[in-house]
Amino acid sequence: MPLVDMNALMRIAKKNGLMLPAYNSTDVQMTLGIMDAFQRAGMPGIVQIAPTNVKVTGYEYIAQTTKMAAEHYVTPFALHLDHGKTLEDVRMAVSAGFTSVMIDGAALPFEENIRFSREAVDYAHCYGIPVEAELGALKGKEDDYVCEADCHTDPALVEEFCDRTGCDTLAVSIGNVHGLVEKPKIDLKALAAIHAVSPVPLVLHGGSGIPLETIRAMRPFGVMKVNIASDLRQAYIRAVAKRYEANHDEACLASVLMDAREAVSDVAFRLAIGMNEDVLIGKFSSPSTWPVAC
Repeated sequence: MPLVDMNALMRIAKKNGLMLPAYNSTDVQMTLGIMDAFQRAGMPGIVQIAPTNVKVTGYEYIAQTTKMAAEHYVTPFALHLDHGKTLEDVRMAVSAGFTSVMIDGAALPFEENIRFSREAVDYAHCYGIPVEAELGALKGKEDDYVCEADCHTDPALVEEFCDRTGCDTLAVSIGNVHGLVEKPKIDLKALAAIHAVSPVPLVLHGGSGIPLETIRAMRPFGVMKVNIASDLRQAYIRAVAKRYEANHDEACLASVLMDAREAVSDVAFRLAIGMNEDVLIGKFSSPSTWPVAC
């Protein structure tokens, strides 16, 4: 199935009461493992990659390989740029064929964030590409991320920010953290206040480490996309390490990478089902239901 844009996935999710896991990839094996997981679950999903990881392969390569792979799956996928830090990141992702982008101006002052995000929105929308923006910084350095769990988005700024930027989805801070170094302190009351005024679907970053029951509790408050990276990266690394520890002379790289793909798929499948288990039962028994569900 061809890649679809994020708005299409959001419509599917809203229609069926789903939360969309957005899994960060780094290479082809991770991407395939993620796709395998969504196919097994019989639900749509998002493959995403941040500029810090794009440098491993390049925008064109990850876009082309993901497009080619998607043709062999029934479930619909979006390819999303995560944490685009510059307008050039957005331009390169759009040019390569990404079907959704994020512009991250959260560290900027409010007015600068609006101007910066609006530029990205105006550019991407010219090509029919939806844009995720962020309001309420997760403080720290993206990727090897250590941040404060008490950083919150101000609900009083949400409606104005969305209206003036024209963003399609909004990433918010409600005590979530990137990485697994610090523990999240999820504040559902803060999320409810944001949801009450947000005109667009909400996005949760730093989904790794948050209990699945807590993630499920966010569904009534407008969270439709949940970003997960560290859990999958750990699964990949540990699978490779396990093979090395079993045989320090291991040289069959293809076999090792297949194990890593399977490990990523197993974790991605478990999390996708876990955050949606209350709505998946009886709804999508197999991927063949998707032409009807869409």
